[in-house]
Amino acid sequence: MERIRAVFNWSGGKDSAHALWRAMRSGDYEIVALLTTVDGSTRRSTMHGIPAALLQAQAERIGIPLYRLDLAPNGDMADYGAAMSRAVAHFGARGVTHFIFGDIFLHDVRAYRERQLAPFGIEVVEPLWGESSQEVMADFLASGLKTVVVTTMDDGLGRAAVGRVVDRDFVASLPAGTDPNGENGEYHTFCYDGPIFASPVPFRLGTPFSRSYDVRLDDGTSKSYAYWFADLREA
Repeated sequence: MERIRAVFNWSGGKDSAHALWRAMRSGDYEIVALLTTVDGSTRRSTMHGIPAALLQAQAERIGIPLYRLDLAPNGDMADYGAAMSRAVAHFGARGVTHFIFGDIFLHDVRAYRERQLAPFGIEVVEPLWGESSQEVMADFLASGLKTVVVTTMDDGLGRAAVGRVVDRDFVASLPAGTDPNGENGEYHTFCYDGPIFASPVPFRLGTPFSRSYDVRLDDGTSKSYAYWFADLREA
């Protein structure tokens, strides 16, 4: 049976690696590229703060080419949408019909992806979709994938969680109301080893640093959000 040509939208984190592992195991897809977005000012992935060199190292060990979208410094959702449209046109011309993501239950995010991709005839695939967060986390822990926390919200898990390995002890320590997978933005991760990698990705964690972002709300006002980041670097 001919496999479906697809692009995997790669964040470098836990849910992304978990969804990729499932997609690869299914045997249904010919994944032609890992598509990732990088902030033009920091040369790091958006939200996770993973340096471009480590994203490349992940891709090389996975064995799938990395396709990097460099976003304009301090860009907004319109900039992201324009960059993604260029990528979709690029891959659509090469026979790609599906884009794979690692979302679990965020319906508004999935609806946005479908609205963005449908005009190009691209179908959204979500290998983790429809399961409870507890089921997804249990499957992740059983998968052998290894990941470390690299971003947290300042008013949530805070600086103390940066650098922790996501394992059963970490999950058990999460405050009540925290999604085990960080699906509500509580934390983001860097995946460095496991069954999708030919060998572990060498990295080192420096001193965590904080950064704030202003987000424009629907009513025209802005709200500031503060995050802690691991100073993630090549080993």
